[in-house]
Amino acid sequence: MNQINVDEIWTALGEIEDPEIPVISIVELGVVRDIQWNNDSLEVTITPTYSGCPALKAMEDDIVEVLNEFGIEKFEIKTTLTPAWTTDWINEDAREKLRIYGIAPPLHSTVDKLSLVGRSRSIACPQCKSTSTSMISQFGSTACKALYKCNDCLEPFDYFKCI
Repeated sequence: MNQINVDEIWTALGEIEDPEIPVISIVELGVVRDIQWNNDSLEVTITPTYSGCPALKAMEDDIVEVLNEFGIEKFEIKTTLTPAWTTDWINEDAREKLRIYGIAPPLHSTVDKLSLVGRSRSIACPQCKSTSTSMISQFGSTACKALYKCNDCLEPFDYFKCI
C-alpha cells in the first residue's frame, strides 16, 4: 500500500471541528501536535487542552474516522501531556473565528501571562468590543473558558483563558 502524504492527513484532520467549539478545528486549536509514518504505521500525536478534557474521546473518534476514510488500517493515536497544551498553539485565524463566534480569544501568550500577574485585564466583549467587562465565573461552559459579562451591551460571553 502506498503511504498517504502526511500533508494530506494534516489537511483532512484540519476539517475536524472541535467538539466544544465547532467553528475551529482540532488542528487550528493546536490539539493535533504531530503526524508521522513509522514504517507502515501512522502515528498521530495529540495534546488535550486539559488533562481531563471531556472532549478527548470525541476527538480521537473523529481522527479514527478520517484515517479509516483514507484506508489507513495501521495507526496509533498517542496522547501526550508534555509539553502541556497552551493557548499559544491557537493560530491567529482561529482566534478571529472564536471572536466572531462570540468567544473572546486569549489576550496574550502564556509567556506574557507571567508578567501580568496581579494586574487587571481588559477582556473585550466579542459582541460590541467594549472593554468594560466583568468576570462572572472563573469557569465558563468548559474548564478552558471563563464566563464574562459586558457592562455596556449586557451580553454574557466566554473568554478562552490563557493557559
